[in-house]
Formats: sequence, structure tokens, C-alpha cells
Amino acid sequence: MRIGVVSDTHMPRKSKTLPLALLKAFRRVDMIIHLGDWTSMEVLDQLSMLAPVEGVAGNNDPAEVVRRFGYHKVITVGRGAARIGLTHGFLPEGRGNAKEKALRTFAGQPLDAILFGHSHQPLLEHKDGILLFNPGSPTDKRRQPRYSFGILEWTTNGLKAKHHFFDSKV
Repeated sequence: MRIGVVSDTHMPRKSKTLPLALLKAFRRVDMIIHLGDWTSMEVLDQLSMLAPVEGVAGNNDPAEVVRRFGYHKVITVGRGAARIGLTHGFLPEGRGNAKEKALRTFAGQPLDAILFGHSHQPLLEHKDGILLFNPGSPTDKRRQPRYSFGILEWTTNGLKAKHHFFDSKV
């Protein structure tokens, strides 16, 4: 199973449409996960044309996105074999960066992966047997050298994540 992972699209302010590099890659996925800061339901419409979409809301999302997706959830993939925590990374309130807040959100829960966004900084690491993955942003790279998104693969060997970097958000 291949899953497209994206966050922080900030549309339409940062881009009117999703970048071509992301659209091409996501045509070959079984599912898409958006990790918040959609800022418009139009993003859901664009992604839904490619594959089924799951996600969470971020700190810049309107009420309709929050009502539809909520701020945190755990999903299962691979016929229930892998448990993945989804959060944007701005909650809970208080100190900490996106990774630290994502870890606190799912503390004590048996998970295979935690996916989050918010920082616009791509991250791929393992902590205590849990895959931590932030895809970065395909439309607002901020201080990063390139735009990015991710692909998560579920195989018989477990979950593997990979970033896809590109130079133009067109």
C-alpha cells in the first residue's frame, strides 16, 4: 500500500493549485493523508480526484475543515496491521516544537508511526520504535531549500517513509 503524505498547503494563499510534482506522484497512491493547514476545502477537492483522502486540521484551518477532520486521530492501514497517529503538531498548548507536541499527543499509545506537519521542515526519524515523519510543505518551503511531500509504504516488512523534494511549486 502506498500513501501520499502532505501538509501545510496553505491554499489558495501560497498556491492556487497543487504542484505538478505532487499530482504526478499521488496518481500512483492508494490513499492520501493531509496533516493540516489546508486552509481551504478546495484542497480536499483536488486531492480527492486522485485517491481517498484522510487527514487532520491545523492551526490555520477554517471551522469546516476542523469539523470534517478534527485535530488528532489514529488510523489503521494494511488491513489494520499498522497504526498511525495523525496530528498537525501545534497542540497541545505549551512549550515544544512540532515533533515534541506530536509525541505528547500520542504518548502511551501503541503506534507504528506518528505523522505531523506545522513546522514546514521535513523530518524522518525513529524514536522508541515509532516512525516520526513530517513531509514538509509542497507550497510554502519557508527556510527550506526545496518544496516537499512524502510517500509512506506499507509492506510485509512494515512502514517505510521517503521524502520527495522538488524546486518549483508550479
